[in-house]
Amino acid sequence: MDLTALIGNGSFSNGCNFDKLATPLTLTFDAGVIIAAIGGLVLLSKYKKNIFLRYMIVCGGIFIFEFFTSPMWNNWHLGRFAYVYQDVSWILTAGWGILILGAVTLVDHYFKKYRAGERFAVYLFFLTAAVFILEVLIVQMGIRSYAPEVLHTAVGVFAAGVPIEVFYFVPVFLSLVIGFYKYWEFVVDNEILLPIKKRKFVRNFCLAFIGVLLFELMVEPLVTNTNFPAWSYIYRDISLLNTGVWILVLWISTNIIDYFFVHWSLSQRFLAYLFLIDLCILPFESWLIHNGYRVYGPSTVANFTGFVTPITNVPIEIVFAIPLYMALVLAFVRYWEIIIDNRK
Repeated sequence: MDLTALIGNGSFSNGCNFDKLATPLTLTFDAGVIIAAIGGLVLLSKYKKNIFLRYMIVCGGIFIFEFFTSPMWNNWHLGRFAYVYQDVSWILTAGWGILILGAVTLVDHYFKKYRAGERFAVYLFFLTAAVFILEVLIVQMGIRSYAPEVLHTAVGVFAAGVPIEVFYFVPVFLSLVIGFYKYWEFVVDNEILLPIKKRKFVRNFCLAFIGVLLFELMVEPLVTNTNFPAWSYIYRDISLLNTGVWILVLWISTNIIDYFFVHWSLSQRFLAYLFLIDLCILPFESWLIHNGYRVYGPSTVANFTGFVTPITNVPIEIVFAIPLYMALVLAFVRYWEIIIDNRK
C-alpha cells in the first residue's frame, strides 16, 4: 500500500521550500538575540556555575521540542545561516533558551526558600507572559506563521495575530522544557537523591498520564487518530486507547528500569528508559499507521523526506520523533517524581 495514502493527503517535500531571505528587520532581530544570549550568559554566570552547560541543556530541550513540532508552524526570513534543519532555527532556540534559563536561574536565586513545586509555578507565571509577548512580536515581524492544521483546530480567536490557543501551548512548552532542564540539573550539580525502595505506582502512573496527555493535546494538529471506538475519544480525535498505550509503556518502562537498575546514574537510566520505550512504541506506531488508525496531516507529510525504515516501513522522521517526544515527557515526569520523593 502506498505510504502517502497511509499517512494522509499530501505529497512528500524536502521541507525547504520556504523563504529564508533575511530582511533588515529580521537581521536586527538575529543580532539582538545573539547579543542578549551572550550578555545573559555573562550575567547569569554570577548566579550559577557551569552556566554554558546549563544553557546548552535548555537549548537542547527547546530544539527537541521545535524539531518535533516544526510542522505546526513556519519560521521565515531569518537568513540562511540561521537554520539547522528545514525551518528550525538556532536563532529562535538561542533566544528562547536565554529567556528560560534566565528566569529559572533568577527565580531559584531570589525565591530559594520556596519549595521546588512553588518555584515551578513562579517560572510559569513570569515566562508565560514573556513568551506570549515575544510570540506576538515574531508574528508581527513576519517571522512566525502557523500551519493550516493549527488554524483549523483553533477556535478562531486571535490576539495580535496569535491564536488564543497559544495560552495553552506556551505553558505546556515551558513545563516540558523546564522539566527537561531541571532533571538534567540534578546531573550537572551531582545532587544526592534519596534511593526509593518502594515505588509509588499509582502516583507515578498519574504523573505519566498528565505528562503524555498534555503533550498529546498540544500536538493534536500533527496527526489524526481515526477508526478508534467512539467511546474512547476524550477530546476531539484524542483516543484514550492510543494515548493509554503511550502512558502504560512509559510507566512500565520506567518502573522496570528503576527496579532492576536502581544503582545506575540518572543519565544511564534515562537512556535506558528511552531505549526500552522506543523498542515497544515503534512497532505499535507502525501498526497504527498501516491499519489506518494514525493519519499524519499534510504539513507533517510535507516535512518527510520519503525515507522509511526497512522493516516497519515507517517514515524515518517518526522513528526519530518518538524518542525525542519521550525525552521531554520522560524528563518532566521523572523530575516531578524525584522532587516529590525527595520532599524538595
